[in-house]
Amino acid sequence: MHADHSGKKQAREEGVIARKLMARAQAENAYAEGEAILEVRDLVKHFPLTQGIVLKRQVGAVKAVDGVSFDLHKGETLGIVGESGCGKSTVAKLVTHLEQPTAGTIRYKGEDITRLSGRALKAVRRNIQMVFQDPYTSLNPRMTVGDIIGEPFDIHPEVAPKGDRRRKVQELLDVVGLNPEYINRYPHQFSGGQRQRIGIARGLALRPEIIVADEPVSALDVSVQAQVVNLMAKLQDEFGLSYMFIAHDLSVVRHISDRVGVMYLGKIVEIGTDTEIYEHATHPYTQALLSAVPVPDPEAEEGRERIVLEGDVPSPANPPSGCHFRTRCWKAQHRCVVEEPLLIVPENFTDTAGDEPVHHPSACHFAAERASVMPPAEG
Repeated sequence: MHADHSGKKQAREEGVIARKLMARAQAENAYAEGEAILEVRDLVKHFPLTQGIVLKRQVGAVKAVDGVSFDLHKGETLGIVGESGCGKSTVAKLVTHLEQPTAGTIRYKGEDITRLSGRALKAVRRNIQMVFQDPYTSLNPRMTVGDIIGEPFDIHPEVAPKGDRRRKVQELLDVVGLNPEYINRYPHQFSGGQRQRIGIARGLALRPEIIVADEPVSALDVSVQAQVVNLMAKLQDEFGLSYMFIAHDLSVVRHISDRVGVMYLGKIVEIGTDTEIYEHATHPYTQALLSAVPVPDPEAEEGRERIVLEGDVPSPANPPSGCHFRTRCWKAQHRCVVEEPLLIVPENFTDTAGDEPVHHPSACHFAAERASVMPPAEG
């Protein structure tokens, strides 16, 4: 009788395990078909402003991120562009849990990671890695390349046993285009582009599903930028990565991104495919950014309109009411002062077909195309 009871218990346990494995396989298949692997909703990050030395009191807050929402699909590259101080890097830190959000949710495969801690958070961080902006300060000068790339294995020893780590590090160096024999060298012995390749290798060490690249090429020469961007595109195909790619350079973002989100003062003001944003932008701020992109063809450049924004970017500690862009916008009216525009398909485009290039979200009450400012389409 005891043996019969043990057999039933083992059968139940095996049944539970089988159901879990089946559910996991179904989930992985669903994400492989292009569902959102990362869902960000109403993300907010306010940094408090305080007064006093002994008895500190909060007198305000810097609204670095003020209600950002987007999806990142498996195998996709989402580019984020905008001026300095618009909140791009803060979004990157929030997604990688280097900062705790003030409000909002970040769901990785359906699980809200903003509420995780301990082992659960550690497991998620293995799948969401980051490549930092500065290849000079993001690498410890006192550690060899082998120690830098192999450090993630110390935190997650289940990925690579100790006896196998040197080989894995050399494989990663080879993957990013560096000589595996460089494993014992120090960061100062490499160029800027080579250092960024080391940073990418470190990000790949745990075989993540998502890499957040925070301006990974802005500190590099133009020729080296192209090499690093092409390397990242190659690695995406090879490892099935999803990228959140942050940059200032609009041409770099277009080259690598499937979709592009434009940020201004803590908010995404327009989001769509690269064609929708670069050839059919409807938000005035996006149009102003595109009008500033230099064109190598003098004849094409002569026929374009240059939009020069007046005034400075408002302080994120005291953003304007209504539309944050209204203080610099030539279209601004009273409605922009009292009513904040939603990031939706504009009313004047809702009757167009879903596959029309202007049928994409734009946070503007008076959204419209302005073809004269757009750089010519890439050939």
